[in-house]
Amino acid sequence: MSKRLSVIKQPIFSLLNDHIVDYPSPSNINYFWGFGSSAAICLILQIATGIFLAMHYTPHVDIAFISVEHIMRDVSGGWLLRYMHANGASMFFIVVYIHMFRGLYYGSYASPREVLWCIGVVILLLMIATAFIGYVLPWGQMSFWGATVITSLASAIPIVGDNIVTWLWGGFSVDNATLNRFFSLHYLLPFVIAGASIVHIAALHQYGSNNPLGIHSGVDKIALYPYFVVKDLVCWVAFAIIFSLFVFFYPNVMGHPDNYITANPMSTPAHIVPEWYFLWVYAILRSIPNKLGGVAAIALVFICLLALPFLNTSQVRSSKFRPIYNKLFWLFFADCLLLGWVGAQPVEQPYIFIGQASTVYFFLYFLVLIPSCGKLEHQLIRART
Repeated sequence: MSKRLSVIKQPIFSLLNDHIVDYPSPSNINYFWGFGSSAAICLILQIATGIFLAMHYTPHVDIAFISVEHIMRDVSGGWLLRYMHANGASMFFIVVYIHMFRGLYYGSYASPREVLWCIGVVILLLMIATAFIGYVLPWGQMSFWGATVITSLASAIPIVGDNIVTWLWGGFSVDNATLNRFFSLHYLLPFVIAGASIVHIAALHQYGSNNPLGIHSGVDKIALYPYFVVKDLVCWVAFAIIFSLFVFFYPNVMGHPDNYITANPMSTPAHIVPEWYFLWVYAILRSIPNKLGGVAAIALVFICLLALPFLNTSQVRSSKFRPIYNKLFWLFFADCLLLGWVGAQPVEQPYIFIGQASTVYFFLYFLVLIPSCGKLEHQLIRART
């Protein structure tokens, strides 16, 4: 009888208890493992603020920009909602990028967690799509021209490219139909991301978390609560402090000033750039002189990320015990930062050459260095034993 009446034994609560409270975790995971839960908080924050912003936003080319200003000036607390949503997107990408680099460093993509990694890459793709169409909604100069440039890339696809662009636009240019469908998709996709995140967590809990040593930790696990919940709480508080600093003191530092100018199809900005979290992809895109080649390079970026677990040949997970790969990893990390910097620069020398060199190393890292490094390390280990 007591078992039947126990609240925690009921289906929904027992599920939460098994996966959040009593879930066994490796005893040696560090603070970098807290960025997964921080990403979940960012997603909840984005959905919550987005729902309230949607109550006051009007997806029409004539009044979209004005409706955003109405939210900022007339709606009670509207400025806070908008700044939380805009800066929350940047914070979301920062947290997810750290989460991914942690996975790369500690080999969290390696067997048997291939599906876990691939779902994570799919979530990143969904995030990029959601953030891009969300950037169009304020209908400023950078919104309009960013949408025009990026959607026009689909025209490079042979045979069906022009039809895809017309379908994306809902006409023959970026106009009201484009804004309407982008608003609908921007409202829908976060819930798709939430569903994919649940699948991501389910895949994680199938084999358990990786750990800094990269070894099997089945014999040394402790409950998630209170040990790691309190540890994650430190990350959440630090995140809240940094997030608040941007929202209340530097709300526009990660945005573009041209987006405070109403969209004008007759006036092209001198330098069209995406949001900062797309700059590394944008740098790769523009490093290829050919339009179709640039689109293919972007596709190859995500193919490389999806194929990473299968390209890996190392029998050791953690970079702590892989001195050669460790140096290659930090070079790759610097390369990604360099791509982000190049993406914000004008399309001229020496930035073109730097971008092309960085792009070459980006693909070299995934397609050549990771497979060959694992084999080389294996040979060196055999030679020593």
